[in-house]
Amino acid sequence: MRKIATVFAALAFGFVAATPANAAVHSQCGKYICVMTAHHNRFVQDITVRTKDGLPGTLRSYWGNFHSPKVNAASHRWEVGYEQAQSKLVCGGLERDGRSIEDGICVTI
Repeated sequence: MRKIATVFAALAFGFVAATPANAAVHSQCGKYICVMTAHHNRFVQDITVRTKDGLPGTLRSYWGNFHSPKVNAASHRWEVGYEQAQSKLVCGGLERDGRSIEDGICVTI
């Protein structure tokens, strides 16, 4: 009896924890940075920008009306948590020593 209860509990948890069919994580890398986003259709959960060399710089991300604050780090994750129907590009950029090193690395969602 206990085994059956365990199996049913495991199955129920599997259905609850399953992600929606259209949920995805996409990424795009340039020469210096990678931009990653977790999204469900046009609902963006978060945006992560990281440097490929592991050295810090001023990172930023943008998507439609969302423009993140700039952060000095080698990798940073911004929580977005909303939907924009017409916004299809999630982008990031890197500055070092006041110069734009790479900008416009975008993921199409």
